[in-house]
Amino acid sequence: MTWTVKKIRRGILATTVSMATVIPVGWSVGVVAVSVLPATSQAQSAVRGLPDFTELVEQVGPSVVNIRTLEKAKPNGAAGPGSDDEMQELFRRFFGVPIPNAPNTPRPTPRGRNQPSEESPQPRGTGSGFVLSSDGYIMTNAHVVEGADEVLVTLTDKREFKARLIGADKRTDVAVVKIQATGLPAVKVGDVSRLKVGEWVMAIGSPFGLDNSVTAGIVSAKQRDTGEYLPFIQTDVAINPGNSGGPLINMRGEVIGINSQIYSRSGGYMGISFAIPMDEAVRVSEQLRQNGRVTRGRIGVQIGEVTKEVAESLGLGAANGALVRSIEAGSPADKAGLEPGDIIIRFDGKPIEKAADLPRIVGSTKPGTRSNLTVFRRGANKDLSITVAELEPVKSAKSAASADEPKSAGTAQSMGLVVADLTEAQKKELKRGGVRVESVAEASARAGLREGDVILQIANFEITQLRDFESAMNKIDKNKPFNVLFRRGEAVQFAVIKPAR
Repeated sequence: MTWTVKKIRRGILATTVSMATVIPVGWSVGVVAVSVLPATSQAQSAVRGLPDFTELVEQVGPSVVNIRTLEKAKPNGAAGPGSDDEMQELFRRFFGVPIPNAPNTPRPTPRGRNQPSEESPQPRGTGSGFVLSSDGYIMTNAHVVEGADEVLVTLTDKREFKARLIGADKRTDVAVVKIQATGLPAVKVGDVSRLKVGEWVMAIGSPFGLDNSVTAGIVSAKQRDTGEYLPFIQTDVAINPGNSGGPLINMRGEVIGINSQIYSRSGGYMGISFAIPMDEAVRVSEQLRQNGRVTRGRIGVQIGEVTKEVAESLGLGAANGALVRSIEAGSPADKAGLEPGDIIIRFDGKPIEKAADLPRIVGSTKPGTRSNLTVFRRGANKDLSITVAELEPVKSAKSAASADEPKSAGTAQSMGLVVADLTEAQKKELKRGGVRVESVAEASARAGLREGDVILQIANFEITQLRDFESAMNKIDKNKPFNVLFRRGEAVQFAVIKPAR
């Protein structure tokens, strides 16, 4: 699995409200502050002031679909959909496992000693999606369809189709699938720039396999930085496993986001959920439909935030820009003349207000483009010209591992860690081996690891190549904390990864 927040991507929390309560908990109604009206009149005014979602549900509901995924049965002894690691991954990525006896929950047919047939795919999980165009293109989350051998789409009229995966982008968690159908009710895409904090929004999806469930809330924040390439929309809409890939809808009946993640300490919804902004998702989907993959630009730098103290000491003024911490040898940044310690303040005329802005702006630049950037160096601005290179696609630990070691890949993913072998150039530069962190989430992210770090040692096992990493991950006790020695830039440091309980 790739980098995630991870992504919920868990249980259900409920608030018990007394039947005598007039105004629902969490709703603020100004008209009840001070009034000479009778209590019944106050209650009627409060009810009239609340939004009515019925028309929105009728309008958008037919465009929302249920997505079930199947995978081929594993050989005896291999980890299957019911294994602990798999279950953790499914819930962690908000890949809702259908609850027993829930509507539309597939039930495996007993075979022998309750062993699944190796010939027929077995249920893997459920998610949500929505019709992007009337000719059968459907948008969902990448983690909903990841690893599936079959994807089944069920419409609200109960028609079921086998879907073809057009493409999936792990970095943004966006995927597009296609079914053979026409005349489908497509959603209307809204303008995310018009979205305001405090605005009412609604979600439709299949939490725990319960099709077409509707929840509502407000926008809590915009531009929330929880991912490398996406500024998420934060809401308090109730989102649970199975809602992944479903639409976030404004009061005009327009889709403004894809429900993707939740923040949780309990494993269930805790009042904070995140959606992928629809403008970002549409850009990704267009590339997926055209090319089956997404190309992004890169310049080969590791960056950090510019603190207020550093900005003041350098004479920069406001704490804006991205601090260049290191530069890859032979990269576009190296060839353009960037230096460690430079602060990138503009790229192609766009201001870099915070470090997270740079990878997003560079990533959206077409590889091969000649761009201009401005750096703050030793008290003065300096303009440089740089040719953007292409960012390599995300590699999964499973695809990088040898065919006879599938379990080690799963162990790495359960820690939220995906790594790859170093290139010969990187080994030569570092003067030793190791594995490069390709993406990081969950326990590894909490420990402080980042994409680009080079892991040198795990629990006192030396790591010189991917095979060493996989061997070490198989030997350690996955239920206990373990240390990782890694290199970041020119320095090495330790981190302690504590698996989730």
